[in-house]
Amino acid sequence: MRFVDEAEVLVEAGDGGNGAVGFRREKYIPMGGPDGGDGGDGGSVYLVAVENVNTLVDFRYHAVHRAKRGQNGMGRNCTGRKGDDCYVPVPLGTKVCDAETDEVIGDLTKIGQTLLVAQGGFHGLGNTRFKSSINRAPQKASKGSEGEHRRLNLELTLIADVGLLGMPNAGKSSLIRSVSSATPKVADYPFTTLHPNLGVVRVDDLRSFVIADIPGVIEGAAEGAGLGLQFLKHLSRTSLLLHVVDIEPYESAESPVEAARKIIHEVEKWSDDLANKPRWLVLNKIDRVLDEELNERCQTIVDALGWAAPVFKIAAVNGEGTRELMYAIMNFIEEQRRADSEQQG
Repeated sequence: MRFVDEAEVLVEAGDGGNGAVGFRREKYIPMGGPDGGDGGDGGSVYLVAVENVNTLVDFRYHAVHRAKRGQNGMGRNCTGRKGDDCYVPVPLGTKVCDAETDEVIGDLTKIGQTLLVAQGGFHGLGNTRFKSSINRAPQKASKGSEGEHRRLNLELTLIADVGLLGMPNAGKSSLIRSVSSATPKVADYPFTTLHPNLGVVRVDDLRSFVIADIPGVIEGAAEGAGLGLQFLKHLSRTSLLLHVVDIEPYESAESPVEAARKIIHEVEKWSDDLANKPRWLVLNKIDRVLDEELNERCQTIVDALGWAAPVFKIAAVNGEGTRELMYAIMNFIEEQRRADSEQQG
């Protein structure tokens, strides 16, 4: 299925039903009085976050969603039926904005969460409502109001605990394949990842976290080069970034230090919030370096970058070092969750 993370949709709530003008006419009750009922309210449009949808591609082909109109009122004080509401499923992590005003209407971050995006029209009043001591036989009723019509911009931002950051061919896809059940394409050439991938990492039966892999970032991504600009936003909800660096690039490739500096520069240009997230350095492909050279090679990279955060050495292709990394991440995330729980409490 094609991955789509932005879409425009038109939502139209139902109009309210009109009130009725009617009079009671029964044998032996010649002056029964007014009995026109109210109309029904129009249906509203809601967005609801669901678990089995992970892209906005459906909105490319079904861009209009309408709720039902309220039924008109009837005689004998019968009220019209309310119009059926329209519930539109969207992926978890969908942000909803008004296309005309850019107002943020809501952010759907929990399974089952609903968001009202178009209010149904109010019902019209039947002539019974207008009866008074000086007007015993009112001949008027009111019309139902129109339902809201809105054009919305939907933007999907994946919800993950950890995000992978790095140049193309740094080994991010290999890492997520090694530690989770996700199966992104892996090959010995860059840009094999063309859309974000999510994987669930289970460190034991009761503890797990979600990791996100995005297409590799290249120099100029903040200005639109490559795919980095389009997908960097998918790291905005993460608690931790793993900066994956290839310590043994091909001869034609730039040095690990220069590659890492370019990524840091692009992230800083993209967003201060993203640049200020906790970020760990993950030196990948240690299986390609001789044991007697490994420590010196890694230390040279760390010193050149002036890296003070945690540093891990792994070989994603065979899983070496990944277990220790995953347990460290799990402990970090649990500390974050406890801190957030204490703040909310």
